[in-house]
Amino acid sequence: METLSKESQKEIGQYVAEDYRTASVFSKYGIDFCCKGNRTIEEVCTKNNLDSNLLLNDLEKVVSTNTDQSIDYRSWPLDLLAEYVEKKHHRYVEEKTPVLHQFLDKLCKVHGGRHPELFKINELFTASTGELASHMKKEELILFPFIKKMVKAQIDKSPVTSPQFGTVKNPIAMMMAEHENEGERFREIAELSDNYTPPADACNTYKVTFAMLDEFEKDLHLHIHLENNILFPEAEKLEKLIQ
Repeated sequence: METLSKESQKEIGQYVAEDYRTASVFSKYGIDFCCKGNRTIEEVCTKNNLDSNLLLNDLEKVVSTNTDQSIDYRSWPLDLLAEYVEKKHHRYVEEKTPVLHQFLDKLCKVHGGRHPELFKINELFTASTGELASHMKKEELILFPFIKKMVKAQIDKSPVTSPQFGTVKNPIAMMMAEHENEGERFREIAELSDNYTPPADACNTYKVTFAMLDEFEKDLHLHIHLENNILFPEAEKLEKLIQ
């Protein structure tokens, strides 16, 4: 019981940072592990009226399963992790956004009369991807280059010029607030779409669009998790180290 008690005080984001496979368990219980990853197991179970022992047992099953698919992102150098987020997750958003816009517009025209929720889903997705485009540019042009400079400074044992934004905590706070906004938008999209379940009269485009939206949200969750729970806190630690 002491072990369970100790584990229940652990933050959700820490679980996922240690083993990303645990994300599937949190998703199963409807627990947000990316934007709200700073809550403990005990907190989230109390709030959602969940049995913490059941949740912890499910987490233990996943963690104790050996697999080569679990990537330890925490062991990566910060400049590599920033590059990975940009090349994999930012590029994913850029590639999928125009396709999903096209499909959602088509669904609204063809099925909007019978399924008016499609208009709201389309509106939310358009707002989200517009904000994400701006958000990613700020990371690519301001935050990530500074993180890379800090890594280089640590290796070279050289000083870093103070950035215009003062401390890395400032852009990180902004990025995390924006993550929260997009996480909230996608929670609403998931609710409106019955967790991406196409209706009985859905055509193939309808089914493909909902499957793509589901995949888009999952990719966004991993994207936000890597930043909120690993890249950002480690960048703040690094800034203290090299000052």
